[in-house]
Amino acid sequence: MRRPRLPLSFPRTSIRRQISAVVNGRPKFLEIFGEQYPTDSITNITPAIIAKLPLRLHTRPSHPLDTLRTLVESHYSDFAHLSSLSPLVSPFKNFDELSFPQDHPGRAATDSYYVNKDLMLRTHTSAHEVEVFRRGEDKWLLTADVYRRDEIDGSHYPIFHQMEGARIFSADASGMKEVEEDNERLRHRLGQANILIEDVPHISPSNPNQPTHDPLYSELVAQNLKLSLNSLMLTLFGGPGIGGATAAAPLRVRWIEAYFPFTSPSFEVEVFFRGKWLEILGSGVVRQATLDTANVPNKIGWAFGLGLERIAMILYSIPDIRLFWSTDERFLSQFTDKEITTFQPYSKYPSCFKDVSFWTPQNVTLHENDFCDVVRDVAGDLVEDVKKANDFVHPKTNRTSLCFRINYRSMDRSLSNEEANEIQLQVVSRLQEQFGVEIR
Repeated sequence: MRRPRLPLSFPRTSIRRQISAVVNGRPKFLEIFGEQYPTDSITNITPAIIAKLPLRLHTRPSHPLDTLRTLVESHYSDFAHLSSLSPLVSPFKNFDELSFPQDHPGRAATDSYYVNKDLMLRTHTSAHEVEVFRRGEDKWLLTADVYRRDEIDGSHYPIFHQMEGARIFSADASGMKEVEEDNERLRHRLGQANILIEDVPHISPSNPNQPTHDPLYSELVAQNLKLSLNSLMLTLFGGPGIGGATAAAPLRVRWIEAYFPFTSPSFEVEVFFRGKWLEILGSGVVRQATLDTANVPNKIGWAFGLGLERIAMILYSIPDIRLFWSTDERFLSQFTDKEITTFQPYSKYPSCFKDVSFWTPQNVTLHENDFCDVVRDVAGDLVEDVKKANDFVHPKTNRTSLCFRINYRSMDRSLSNEEANEIQLQVVSRLQEQFGVEIR
């Protein structure tokens, strides 16, 4: 039987930024997916980010992210597989429906991309939990691109890809019978596998069940979550062909108590792989408030979220997150559908370091993510990393000085010093224009 899929919910049209009308240094409207959206004082989405919205790397055949997505989907073959929801969501949908506190740092414009105060780019796939549950899906996987303002280095990128998995059961005796039967099936499979699991209590005073949940039900569901994800870890990391479990050394998985606004109890999963412990995903029992909002109040279930880039960098030995966006055939030709292979670096081009020092205007706070967005918007993927070299406040004038070191390095070719200088001049010009800084 063909698995149900959500319909495509946004047009695949070209994206460009409206520049015909400018107010206070920003366009009056942004054009995204063929629609115009008004800007306001909170708007911070950049042209570089808008240009990447339609690319959806997780759907490109033979791309490592698509192969990894397919591998997880094949493990959860009886789940609905979803991957076509628009990245444009309301802050209410991204945060409030999931019980994020009002003071959560993720809400800040320094951490998230806003089209305007009423519309943003999703920061996680959990933003769609309520709508998918509301559609009647009781077990599903959702793959999507997500967006966060972040630092620039080899493991951080403002766009990355997540998979969200969830399953809910009837919160009654029949539902718990289904859970127990599934637990027994999973226990049997794991009992035959070469895996060593370091567990923590399903419920504890520091990781409690929710007051509205029967503790027995919550414990059974938490156990089902753990068994299901232990089985997934075997699929991803247990094969000897990718450096996983061997006859002499079983795959080691450990569970850690955690906190997430949208689950309780909550857990993180780590895997000991190629000599070190690696954080793989977060998970937990879904907040009842989320299910109530989705109009499925008599259910109980679990959810998890994992980052595709994080796992693909481990499995494929890809050293720089920018490579996922490369169009160079020396990168793309190394990968085939449904096969995990070790990435072979084709070159390491020289770095070109440039420093920029400046005074910030009085009463203006320039966040490090603001600076990184300027660099990304100008240099794109020609910047490898950005580090703050120093900052200080002048004791007499009370002015703040910042110094950043930018490492320009192309993944595909040698970058000349003259080309780097030209990019640096554009970065400096943008800083002066956008933030009114005084270059030192």
